[in-house]
Amino acid sequence: MRPDVVVDARGFYCPIPVLRLARALRGRPAGFTARLLATDPVAVEDVEIFCRERGHELVESGEAAGVFSFLVRKISPP
Repeated sequence: MRPDVVVDARGFYCPIPVLRLARALRGRPAGFTARLLATDPVAVEDVEIFCRERGHELVESGEAAGVFSFLVRKISPP
């Protein structure tokens, strides 16, 4: 699935990746998708918590060559 936006937070540590993801989703309509790229392993738990608390859907996640990738769909209203 091709995201609406890619948020590149590689090289940054907690909480920067999730803060950048939140900024990318802010003001966007329900259904908007963002792919977060991060190298901080803490992002795995942070993104799961972020989605659960904000009401967004974590569509997919994975890791390749030390880069974590998360596809998030905004569910809640803008």
